Amino acid sequence: MRATHRRAAALLTPAILVTALVPTAARAGSAPPPPEYRADCRTSVEGSRAVAYCHNPYPGIDRVRLHVECARWWDIDMDGAPVDVRPADTVRLTDRCWKEIRTVWVSHEWRV
Repeated sequence: MRATHRRAAALLTPAILVTALVPTAARAGSAPPPPEYRADCRTSVEGSRAVAYCHNPYPGIDRVRLHVECARWWDIDMDGAPVDVRPADTVRLTDRCWKEIRTVWVSHEWRV
């Protein structure tokens, strides 16, 4: 191997290692995405009523929303109003169907 090739390889190796260690977003000059903090939500169903309790142990605000899918085709599915869960706060979300409930879930929208 010629001396110029060895010098070029010696100069390029650290540059390749540094480039591989730096995340793609940092190389592009953009800020890293914010962390995905979500309030801890527990749902329960009793007959035609759904209840969710959401507690936020994180320093930011999580906007939560209760969604209820009814079992009967003629029963209207419900998407509750969004509620802000502030740090160290707990909220109660409720909704219902006329008859049975098929599924219940809570969606999250993280706010700073």
